Amino acid sequence: MQNRVLAALLVLLLAGCMTDSKEQVLAVDKTQVALRAVQTRAFDTPDRGATFRAVMATLQDLGFVIDKADDALGTVSATKLAGYTLRMTVTVRPQGARRTTVRASGQYNLEAVSDAEPYQQFFAALEKAMFLTANQID
Repeated sequence: MQNRVLAALLVLLLAGCMTDSKEQVLAVDKTQVALRAVQTRAFDTPDRGATFRAVMATLQDLGFVIDKADDALGTVSATKLAGYTLRMTVTVRPQGARRTTVRASGQYNLEAVSDAEPYQQFFAALEKAMFLTANQID
């Protein structure tokens, strides 16, 4: 009898601690969608090669050192060492016939960067570089 009472109390205690798994999945999905929106920009250019070169130049202008660049895959990995370690991986891919999508993913001291500021700084600099290149301004 005492075991049944303890088992019933344990079940009630655990049931009170459980959350709806659907709510957890939706919360994670909303967070991931919001992060992806911050990490991604589409540019009105079909020239993936020029965009790829602009990404590399922008990373270098922001103080990153290019670790690896693969033009065939459209990926660039770079590291910035300024009292901390910030690693960015950027992917450049075509989006239809007239656009190119750029997605950046940051890692700060081995943790994913979820703060919007580093991505905003990167994309602001990239947009300027692409504007200057498109208008042939040195």
